[in-house]
Amino acid sequence: MASDKDKDKGRPGENRSSGSKRGFASMDQDKQREIASKGGKAAHEKGTAHEFDSEEAREAGRAAHEKGTAHEFDSEEARDAGRKGGKAAHEKGTAHEFDSEEAREAGRKGGESRGKGGSHDADSSSSSGGGASEQHSKDSGKSYKNK
Repeated sequence: MASDKDKDKGRPGENRSSGSKRGFASMDQDKQREIASKGGKAAHEKGTAHEFDSEEAREAGRAAHEKGTAHEFDSEEARDAGRKGGKAAHEKGTAHEFDSEEAREAGRKGGESRGKGGSHDADSSSSSGGGASEQHSKDSGKSYKNK
């Protein structure tokens, strides 16, 4: 059994159980984040960083939401995160390649979620072919269905 003398190791007059912060814990959050970031980058460069599989990531997200510490993305942040993830996946060669049917379905769902439920006004300049209006004027007369 440890004696009171062993429990009190540290600086003279300091009570370790008092909750006083020392070292890393005494730094402000920005400084802690900066140091942790450097450590994470070094671990990735060295190849010793933990890589979450999808189940671990899902569980970590679930836990953060239950604790109320999860970051709530606004729509612009979500778009930026998706863009970064897509770019990284393409660079790694792990991005999903959509076939034309999947792309059509994704576009339809995207239009519905923005309140454009599939019906077009008579004087609307949009076309059911998808793509930007510049593409429609450039490629007029070409069919995308038989590619």
